[in-house]
Amino acid sequence: MADHPNVALIRAAYEHFTEGGYVEQAAALFSEDVVWRLPGRGPLAGDHRGIEAVVGAIREFERRAAGTLRVEVYDILANDTHAVALLRATGNRAGKRYEALEIDVSHVRDGKITEFWSFSEDQDATDEFWS
Repeated sequence: MADHPNVALIRAAYEHFTEGGYVEQAAALFSEDVVWRLPGRGPLAGDHRGIEAVVGAIREFERRAAGTLRVEVYDILANDTHAVALLRATGNRAGKRYEALEIDVSHVRDGKITEFWSFSEDQDATDEFWS
């Protein structure tokens, strides 16, 4: 059985992120009015609205992790309107190591990511690492 087209969309977005330096190619997969919702109390938490804000947040994550941020996607599940990615994120920052299982949920419309939420297994540790 072939993967749902939204699996390919989400997989492409993560491939661009993990290859490094391809944020613009990943951004082409977002709608203009995309919203990235990040829970927690860290400095990057909150709703990032619009492509420029989302790209800015991604670049800030990259900057803070000094190029060490990696995402290993375990699986992607999708239907016509949503996709769920199960992944492990790792990185280093200021002498600290980050490693967490995460779940990202994306809303998809007309072949573009319109909204996504990112959830960490340990939000307190995530907030501390990025702060």
